[in-house]
Amino acid sequence: MCRYRLLVINPGSTSTKISVFDGDKNIFTESIFHDAPLLLSFPTVNDQLGMRKEVILSFLGKHGIDMESIDVFIGRGGCAYSQPEGVMIIDEKLYEDTMNDKGGSDHPAKLGVMLAYTFGKEYGKPMYTVDPTNVDELCDEARITGIKGIYRRAQSHVLNQKGIARKYAAENGKKYEDLRLIVAHVDGGITVGAHVNGRMIDCTEGAGGEGAFTPTRIGSVPALELAQYIEKHGAQSVRDLCCRSGGFADLFGTSNSDTIHRMVEEGDRKASIIWKSMIYQIAKSIGEMSAVLSGDVDAILLTGGLVRFSDIVDGIKERCSFIAPVHVYKGEVEQEAMAESVLEVLQGKKKARTYTGKPVFSGFGWE
Repeated sequence: MCRYRLLVINPGSTSTKISVFDGDKNIFTESIFHDAPLLLSFPTVNDQLGMRKEVILSFLGKHGIDMESIDVFIGRGGCAYSQPEGVMIIDEKLYEDTMNDKGGSDHPAKLGVMLAYTFGKEYGKPMYTVDPTNVDELCDEARITGIKGIYRRAQSHVLNQKGIARKYAAENGKKYEDLRLIVAHVDGGITVGAHVNGRMIDCTEGAGGEGAFTPTRIGSVPALELAQYIEKHGAQSVRDLCCRSGGFADLFGTSNSDTIHRMVEEGDRKASIIWKSMIYQIAKSIGEMSAVLSGDVDAILLTGGLVRFSDIVDGIKERCSFIAPVHVYKGEVEQEAMAESVLEVLQGKKKARTYTGKPVFSGFGWE
């Protein structure tokens, strides 16, 4: 059997995760942390492209991997028009719509598509993305707001949420498509989703100002207070606060969760209250999603880098265990999920989609 070497690129709000796979074997993985002050030195997310590219080249050089040996480039994606789940070919249209934020979001995950496209074109190799942040499976009720023409968007950690849900299902001898789950991704960004029969029918839009605040995001803020802030500071400042400079970055000047947690352990009052509030707000989002599922929940799954902190896990369990059993998956499965899905395409087991340039949802027809 032909063995493919895959480079998996996963830019996030506080890190760049890079993996090299030989077939289904993960031979090297590294997560490089980027503190908020560094990322904010770039005026836009697109401006980070060169820096993130150098991070990848440095990683490959450190491990003695020649770029010419890479057969396929895979990048996490988002920010183009909303898409269905699965593997998608990265072509010029997807690259352009991602770069230009046609989906209305400006999230660092977009750089995965942009970097994979850049390398793929340079070396003449195929490029794919898998379950980008803008996969749209929302139920109609989840879309409506009280403003005409304004709808909630599907924008979340789809890749890891679905990957963890499938992992939980396999471990328990069940199918993801048969379960009712709440999945909370807790890291530099935080999203909580309701999964029914293999579809994420609702989820907090973490990079759009919903749910808990995070190391780099503001979470939910009362609209009137936010309007007053915009009047004083301008709309662009709020766009940045939503996904780059909010949360810990604004409150403490750093997005480094280890630094903030160390302050908590040392008894710092401000850090302790803010840390506990983040946990409180995650639990509140889980409670909301339990109502979406009418209280019929098979399990609550906690995943992401911040579940390494036991007090986050304990705080969520204390408030949410009455809903359903809570299971913890430290870290993420995004790298494996991308590699496995693309391998299935390369081996002819699945087909990759082609980007249509049209959103999954464009209104109800009464607008």
